[in-house]
Amino acid sequence: MARKQHKATVQKQEISIIQVLSSYVPYWPLFLIFLMISISGAFLYLRFTNPRYEANATIIIKDEKKGSDDSKLMESLNLVNSKKIIENEIEVLQSRSLMSTVVKRLHLYAPISQEGKLKAISAYQISPLLIEVSNPDSLLSFEKIDLQMDEKNRTVLLNKTFKGLINEWLKTPYGTLRFIHNDKYAPGVISNKPYYFSLVPVQKIASGMLSNLKVSASSKLSSVINLSYREESPVLAEDVLNQLIIAYGEAALNEKNNLAKNALVSIEDRLSIVSKDLDSIEAKLQHYKAGKGAVDISRQGQLYLENVSVSDKRISDLNMQVDIIDQLQKSATTPGNIGVLPSTLGVSDPTLINQMNKLSSLQLEYDNLKTTVAENNPVLISVKEQINQIKPTILSNIESQRKNLEKTRGNLYAARGSDNAVLSSIPQKERELVEISRDQNVKNSIYAFLLQKREESELSYTSNISDSKVVNYAMASRFPVSPNRLMIYAIAVALAIGFPIAIITVREALSPKILYRNEIESLTTVPVIGEISYSKSKDPLVVQKGVRTVIAEEFRKVRVSLLSLGINAQHNKILVTSNISGEGKSFIAANLAYSISLTGKKVVLVDMDLHNPGLGKIFNIKEQNGVSEYLTGKASLENIIYNIPTNENLFYISCGSLQQDSSELLENGKVEKLIKLLDADFDLVIIDTAPVVLITDAYLISSFCDATLFVVRHKFTPKMLIKRLDNNMEINPIKNPGIVFNGVRTRGFFKNNYGYGYNYVYSYDNKKTKKI
Repeated sequence: MARKQHKATVQKQEISIIQVLSSYVPYWPLFLIFLMISISGAFLYLRFTNPRYEANATIIIKDEKKGSDDSKLMESLNLVNSKKIIENEIEVLQSRSLMSTVVKRLHLYAPISQEGKLKAISAYQISPLLIEVSNPDSLLSFEKIDLQMDEKNRTVLLNKTFKGLINEWLKTPYGTLRFIHNDKYAPGVISNKPYYFSLVPVQKIASGMLSNLKVSASSKLSSVINLSYREESPVLAEDVLNQLIIAYGEAALNEKNNLAKNALVSIEDRLSIVSKDLDSIEAKLQHYKAGKGAVDISRQGQLYLENVSVSDKRISDLNMQVDIIDQLQKSATTPGNIGVLPSTLGVSDPTLINQMNKLSSLQLEYDNLKTTVAENNPVLISVKEQINQIKPTILSNIESQRKNLEKTRGNLYAARGSDNAVLSSIPQKERELVEISRDQNVKNSIYAFLLQKREESELSYTSNISDSKVVNYAMASRFPVSPNRLMIYAIAVALAIGFPIAIITVREALSPKILYRNEIESLTTVPVIGEISYSKSKDPLVVQKGVRTVIAEEFRKVRVSLLSLGINAQHNKILVTSNISGEGKSFIAANLAYSISLTGKKVVLVDMDLHNPGLGKIFNIKEQNGVSEYLTGKASLENIIYNIPTNENLFYISCGSLQQDSSELLENGKVEKLIKLLDADFDLVIIDTAPVVLITDAYLISSFCDATLFVVRHKFTPKMLIKRLDNNMEINPIKNPGIVFNGVRTRGFFKNNYGYGYNYVYSYDNKKTKKI
């Protein structure tokens, strides 16, 4: 059972695919035209588009989150080391400032091109000269300037008007330029094609080049960055990446050197002040000893000096720490870069040192990011929030440290006061000498401390190393990476298929008229019992005795399908109507009656369209007494029935004369009697009546008939009317309805194509007939 269901599903899917394909096959010339246009467009695109090569390079970044491979010795020497975050460094590598540096170094703001047969090509490698602008940041923009070179006389000619020497600064109409030798030029390359160059603002060139640059981390856990760049010249692509790496490394080193230089300047200023103080004390000591004769100091003075020196040194250290604490507080409360804070500067609290180092790193990171990203960048905002969070903690710690230092200093001052009481017992001369010597010792210790810090800063300045390392220098691909010929042609083929499908689908989907049989079946529950193809024949009677055509066969199918509506010997009255005028109800009624009469049955065709009769024109019969005269009592039934001359089994009753109250005539009770009399005398009664949307006649007559045929015309009947058919029949019931899909045309540009219905429609068969 499951196997049968699976087989049925597969068959249904195959049929669905075949139906979809068959619906577009008739339009194959449209697909062919679009294919030719698309392939031609793809060829021209590939012909006029310069090929682009891709260069790739790899660098490794010292990332504080992912560790680094620097040795401990180099880490200790690099005192202004600033760890990097790889995400930030990717943004730096893609910054406009770095790319502008590359543009200036490679002189890309003045690109030289060479004219070709169809397009210009880059002359980066084939031009003997490069163009240098004295001030690239303020150059004037020029689109095309002809360039002629005379290597023998070492001159250049611009736009055939300005002439100047090579390797000389020339004041041209286009700015101050210098034409220098191109290191990439191969002397063996000889070309007579003319050169020209352009002058483009550096920022514009840099922005365009950034669109060709891709920078990404090799993986989430790695600090390796992959760089790729696409350019028409493979050599230029390699040069751009290599110069970008160099500019990035130089920018990082310059940043470190500036930090170390600022630290040295601060220490040198402090050393100058302490040196002057020390010289003043030494001069005072020399003057005192010479004036007072205080050369030897007693043993008691020596002991006192040693004790007081220890106390004074501690007080000096405390004073220095208080000064440092004040400087740290000022640095923490002042916005901007707080400078370098070596761990041995004098602060003994490791927590405070770590906090200040972290603040320094965060402030440095914030300043770096601020130059490369926008103010509202999430990373910049996050760093700023971290700075704002850590500052209150630092200030609280600094305040606690100050209180402890001041308390300790007070205790030392008290101890020194006690020592001073002992000092008063020493002779005045010796006491003054001790005080001078004490000041000298304090200044000596400060001076030695500053000298040590200066050496550390100078060592840091000279030992700065880059935070990045080149893993692979740039290397360009041997073959172009774009345009991708296979992909371009594949896209062309896809467009050649997609555009016609879209045009056909949209055109048919937006049509308000009925196009397909399945549209009828989806809009109403009334069954479709047959399809009649469109006929170009001028004769409305397409069914003839002894002639076989496709359309005649379709009427035979409708004739057979009447059995599904219950039409038989006992139930033989058929009403034919439509929604609106022009759908071909009279055409269907006449040819269906003719087709059935050919089987030998006695058929009567009644024209009850009392508003716009059409059967008389089909049979070329002038209007005579008919239904109107019978209903008004002016004629009997025998007087209104006429035999069709070409068919002895087919009889015809015209509508008669048109009446003003024709709809009221149908309600006088004689219609039912007329239909019953005809039912008794004929094998089949076919009644043609007015459209249901305009007139209610069909609803009145339908109750007297056994089946009702609605005629729906292809590309004519509005979908809205079919959609309302079920609702209308609920209000005004129609007896045993069925739909005939009339005028089904062939699809596509040629006649031998599938139609819009379920049947295959061949229009040429409607012209070629076969006698039997």
